[in-house]
Amino acid sequence: MCIVGPTAVGKTAVGIRLAQHFHTVILSADSRQFYRELSIGTAKPSVEELAAIPHYFIDSHSVLDDYSAGDFERDALKCLVELFSRLDIVLLVGGSGLFVDAVCRGLDDLPKALPGVREQLNSLYEQGGLESLQMRLKQVDPVYYEQVDINNPQRVIRALEVYESTGKPFSHFRRRAAAARPFNVLKIGLDADRLHLYERINNRVDAMVEAGLLGEVSALLPFRHRPPLLTVGYAELFDYLDGRYTWQQAIAKIKQNTRRYAKRQLTWFKKDPTTVWFAPEAIDQMVSHIVKHVDHVDKP
Repeated sequence: MCIVGPTAVGKTAVGIRLAQHFHTVILSADSRQFYRELSIGTAKPSVEELAAIPHYFIDSHSVLDDYSAGDFERDALKCLVELFSRLDIVLLVGGSGLFVDAVCRGLDDLPKALPGVREQLNSLYEQGGLESLQMRLKQVDPVYYEQVDINNPQRVIRALEVYESTGKPFSHFRRRAAAARPFNVLKIGLDADRLHLYERINNRVDAMVEAGLLGEVSALLPFRHRPPLLTVGYAELFDYLDGRYTWQQAIAKIKQNTRRYAKRQLTWFKKDPTTVWFAPEAIDQMVSHIVKHVDHVDKP
């Protein structure tokens, strides 16, 4: 069962309450919470939350590791085989749509890039920054532009790599039919009023700053070009440390880019008509929905 939705909507708390109710465990599908060195800026579950319910794929890797959605698909499916041998329900909780889809649907069979294309795009990124690549993606693949986290250089570059190699947009190759899985998938989406969600995002960023986000980012300077760090909350503070932003500008940018990311997460998840949406506080309704659709669980 998947719990999905935008950042800061409350997926962690809901996942833990549902896991406690159904006596199960949680697999994280947050593509940055895999990394041990990233804690404050990724809003990882607290020590108390991790102790309340067994979590998988939290702190499982280092930022020095190359870990893709394909790697996650392989590892998560292997993990699920073992978990389903003793559990009726397993929760997959997270807001990284590509990683959720990797487990539930399988990844796209993308064509191989032509030699030199990735190097050329990386060079353009280093010389001209991300904005020029974003505008290029918007021009050649407006469909994927509206879905992808455009503040993630790795995702933008990969989409352009496919286009430059094939002449067809990345969205053309998106999987139409789900791969066969030895389990059923039930998706619950969490959403909130926009103003309330944006207030939660702003408050979360303020809490991260108070918790020492700048110190975490400063310690990661030697690894700043690793893909997990080319993301919201880290990239803006690297720019601050470089003198490109004032402190106030950097924090405002983090909040703005996080709100934009939340909007794109919702665009991604709402394209799946099988997802049933709830307010984060509607736990009882979620439990009833799950019981109606899953065999071999106790009635509430």
